[in-house]
Amino acid sequence: MGNAIKPHIKNAEKTGVLQVANTGLTEFPREMFQLVNNLRTLDISNNKIKELPPALEQFKNLKNLTAVQIHITSLPSEMGSLKKLECVNFSMNELTSLPDSFASLVNLRTINLSNNKFREFPAVFTHMKRLEMLDLSHNKLTAVPDHVKDVSAIEINLNQNQISSLSEAISECSKLKVLRLEENCLQLTAIPDKILTDSQISLLAIEGNLFESKDLHRREGWEMYMERFTATKKKLY
Repeated sequence: MGNAIKPHIKNAEKTGVLQVANTGLTEFPREMFQLVNNLRTLDISNNKIKELPPALEQFKNLKNLTAVQIHITSLPSEMGSLKKLECVNFSMNELTSLPDSFASLVNLRTINLSNNKFREFPAVFTHMKRLEMLDLSHNKLTAVPDHVKDVSAIEINLNQNQISSLSEAISECSKLKVLRLEENCLQLTAIPDKILTDSQISLLAIEGNLFESKDLHRREGWEMYMERFTATKKKLY
């Protein structure tokens, strides 16, 4: 395996980018630790690594980490040392929770945790004031809790979960513009009025729940929501 990734290592020494997706890795290669000082982007997707080593904390300059479908069930607590991380993609794994140390990653802008096995909405996201995009679609979430109000994301994707309860506190998200809740288990009565009347949300994707989307149009605040939706659309065109 060492010979197989040698060219990738050599290239990464010059570029700071290591792309070893689909290379048949079964463990984190020791050769990669030659790059601890200059590696900024790492993609180890579609391998059978199954575990990220605690020594990952040595990559202090890492900004982008992509580890899609590597069969991991947890993340090492040492990940909290990677303070420069801006983008992580752990989609299509077996994750059920995040270590508390994840809250230290305050520079994260994009988090993709889609297609995992989360049953609860992690509280660690409330510490990430630069967060722009949070993707928790295709998990097993059943509720959106009150602490969501402190999430700073511009877009939250919760499509294709099992959500039947949505906290009114989500209307307090000061930066939230796009909320995706398609194909969940929401009744019409579970949609708080304040999302329509008193939030920054300008795109609410709600198809595929336990009510007809047109029924939402009759709710108080629908016109206020549509004003935000139309104003945003005009900015795009």
